[in-house]
Amino acid sequence: MAKITPIDREIVLDPKRYIVSETDASGKITFCNDYFVEVCGYEQDELIGKPHSIIRHPDMPKIVFKLLWQTISQGKNINAVVKNLAKDGRYYWIFTEFESRKDTDTGKIIGYHASRKTISKHILEIISQLYTQLLEVEKKDGVDASEIYLQNFLKEKGDDIEFANIMEEIHRFY
Repeated sequence: MAKITPIDREIVLDPKRYIVSETDASGKITFCNDYFVEVCGYEQDELIGKPHSIIRHPDMPKIVFKLLWQTISQGKNINAVVKNLAKDGRYYWIFTEFESRKDTDTGKIIGYHASRKTISKHILEIISQLYTQLLEVEKKDGVDASEIYLQNFLKEKGDDIEFANIMEEIHRFY
């Protein structure tokens, strides 16, 4: 029988609770709610001031974060499915709503707000297959090739689908 390591164990999220965090404009954590701390296993003082990538799971394709940053740094909001890594090596999948926070006087982006919740198994199956393909392309040919793969995937699904809309459109794919 195969030994189950912490990396093989999924954290089951409470569907009635949200994980919330905020970062500064460079992605360093400035706020995290109690549920975020509970799920990821870090203490709040271990998170504040650290890059949000502290919880990035190695199964996540780099192209996803590249496109997320491109979108939110333009002041646009985006939704995405993300696999995160807890301090103890376990993981959790979340549906995340990213919003830019702007200075009310200047309109300049001063940070980002993210609310996360659990995701349906159906959507997870679809997106995890896509992420696996993107990761394989990245490992073999790099992030640029992964972006081309994603663009072609989206074109196959419909002419007007962009990465920023993929989560809203994914139910139409299958």
